[in-house]
Amino acid sequence: MTFEEKYYFPNTTTEENVEEYEASHAIFASLLREVKELSKKKPDASMSAGKVKIVNRVLENLLRVLAGQPDAKYLDVLDDDDLPQVSDAVLVMVQFESALNSFNGRHFKHIPHYGYHWITDELIAQLRTKYEEHEDDDEDAVS
Repeated sequence: MTFEEKYYFPNTTTEENVEEYEASHAIFASLLREVKELSKKKPDASMSAGKVKIVNRVLENLLRVLAGQPDAKYLDVLDDDDLPQVSDAVLVMVQFESALNSFNGRHFKHIPHYGYHWITDELIAQLRTKYEEHEDDDEDAVS
């Protein structure tokens, strides 16, 4: 049995994307909570340029992580020239939240005998090496 027959990983990412996801996800979640709270109080108010800049810095990082993902084509940063209303910012950020959840669902999987892992190109290379070494050991034991 080949490695590909034993393990099937249709969606992979990179260690770099995982690191950025993990670094940005908590900050993004906090920002989303704050903007949602603000939206409850003043949904039609315009966001300040400073708030838009802070949110966009995180969204830009997330865009790099989500590049190439199916839902990435629907994502964009907030318009900092024409400051968005708070309710519009929530809508944009909720789209990012959904894309992040999809990213996690696509790339964080259970691997039998290894537990849950991010499915990265680097991890697959490590698993393939271990699998091939194990296969070689099995062949040596038979001969």
